[in-house]
Amino acid sequence: MTMSAVHRVFDALYAAFGPQDWWPARTGYEVMAGAVLTQNTAWRNVRRALANLRAIDALEPSALMAVDELLLAEQLRPSGYYNIKAARLRNLTAALLMDGGMEAWQASNTAMLRQRLLGIKGIGEETADCILLYALHRPVFVIDAYTRRIMARLGLAGGDEPYARLAALFEENLPRDPELYNEFHALLVRLGSEVCRPRPHCPRCPLRHLCPTAQTIEPVEWGR
Repeated sequence: MTMSAVHRVFDALYAAFGPQDWWPARTGYEVMAGAVLTQNTAWRNVRRALANLRAIDALEPSALMAVDELLLAEQLRPSGYYNIKAARLRNLTAALLMDGGMEAWQASNTAMLRQRLLGIKGIGEETADCILLYALHRPVFVIDAYTRRIMARLGLAGGDEPYARLAALFEENLPRDPELYNEFHALLVRLGSEVCRPRPHCPRCPLRHLCPTAQTIEPVEWGR
């Protein structure tokens, strides 16, 4: 991957979709909660779970830890795997409070904080980097299944690289700018969820002129 190739992808997506205004949340802690809840589910389900937490005034670290575990899990039911996610959210929140809250994490070194997050049970690389980028505004590029699929189809990556290697391909070819990383990742999610699906809608893709795969995949009807 080269800097010019990365920028062509970003420019084409931005021209097609415009700014995405991600991550939709009212506070940094809400971003963190959403990063845990979005594992293996669609964002619309996360919104419902977050709304449930807001309704019981539990979208604040100390308040969430005061909620009964069974009640917390029930509020998270719309996000799926709700018992597991309740435990993971409590683990993350307990670590945050133990370390001194959002202000303490804001003041922490990025590399050290990433290791701290990865040491919390249930927090993997993608979730940790979502928290770092979207809640704490650090210049780390989030790698998800959409990014792997799109980059592989563009011929810019194999798609099965280790997480750190694929993240480095972006970070080494883009300015270290969290706002740029935010926008780029959000655009890739938009493309991957709406167009570059497992069965892609290549005729509607703003990257079709850059994509060698677009010429080899049989078109499918929009909406299938």
